[in-house]
Amino acid sequence: MRSVPGLVVAGIAVALAGCSGGQAATCPVTEPNGSLPPGETVTAREYLGNGELWTVLWPDGRVVFEPGGPGEIRDDRGLAMKFPFWRGESVRGDLRITGRRLDGVAGPLTAEIPEGYGETGFQATGLVFASEGCWEITASAGDATLTFVTQAVFAPAPEG
Repeated sequence: MRSVPGLVVAGIAVALAGCSGGQAATCPVTEPNGSLPPGETVTAREYLGNGELWTVLWPDGRVVFEPGGPGEIRDDRGLAMKFPFWRGESVRGDLRITGRRLDGVAGPLTAEIPEGYGETGFQATGLVFASEGCWEITASAGDATLTFVTQAVFAPAPEG
């Protein structure tokens, strides 16, 4: 399956319905622009695109990691979350994703980009943040790039 019309956005919204708090003033998170990716038919505010590359941003620019929530808190304290990307019709090439923490020292972002999606259209990915914090992410394919800022937040389970 190459595209998941509307399900990606709906899944993110449902998964984080109770997790969106105010954003930290120190992280200039990117606001979504609602630009509809190619092949998708359901409009959603969470889309971010520039006519060449698209993704879905998490509510309030915050990717919240908590026990029992979406994503994965790894043994090495890495924080892994799925992010969908789309390449526009004129964009050809493998998707590459890099990231760096803006508000502190951390190892680099790691992108897990599975094979089998080809060089055009939809591409599932997993982004692994080395730590919580404010992150600048840049996706590229061919000559196209899309950069956004998001905040990775670790919310430990309440004691008790």
